[in-house]
Amino acid sequence: MSGMRLIAPLVVVAAIAAALALHGAAGAAPAPCRAQVRQGVLPAWARTGFSDPRPRMPHVFGRAHEIVAIVFGYPLLAPPAKNRSNKILWVSRRRVRPLSDLRISAQRMAGRRAIGRPVARRVVGGPNPSIIDLPAAGCWRTTLRWSGRTDHMDLRYR
Repeated sequence: MSGMRLIAPLVVVAAIAAALALHGAAGAAPAPCRAQVRQGVLPAWARTGFSDPRPRMPHVFGRAHEIVAIVFGYPLLAPPAKNRSNKILWVSRRRVRPLSDLRISAQRMAGRRAIGRPVARRVVGGPNPSIIDLPAAGCWRTTLRWSGRTDHMDLRYR
C-alpha cells in the first residue's frame, strides 16, 4: 500500500508537467506570430470537390489540425486587390452536425505583441468558401470557432 502512496503523487506531477509542456506554462509569452503557408498536396480530408486526386494548393493548418484554410487568393492582400479577392476555403477535419457559423477573431501581431484592436469575421453556415478581408497588412493571429470546435492559426496579409 505504501508503494501506491508514492506512485500517485508522481503520476499527478507527470500529468501536470505534460500539460504544461503541451500548452505552455501559465504566464509564458505566446509564440511569435508566424503564418506557415504550405504549397504541397492537401490532406485527404480536405480534397472534396477537387478533380485532381492529389490537389496542390497554398494552405494553412490550424494548430490543432482541426481546420485548414485553403488559400485561393494567395497571397492574401490588405487592402484587397481590385482584380482578385482574398478567397479562403475553410475545411473542418471532422464533419459535425448541426453546423454553426465559423466565427473568426483576429488580432494583428508584431512577433509576440498585439497591434491595434482585434477584429471579428463570420462565415455563415460554418467552414465554407469565403472572402476574408482584414484591415491591414501583417501577421494575424486567429481563433476559429464553429460547431463546438476551436482551433487557432496565423495568417499573413501583405
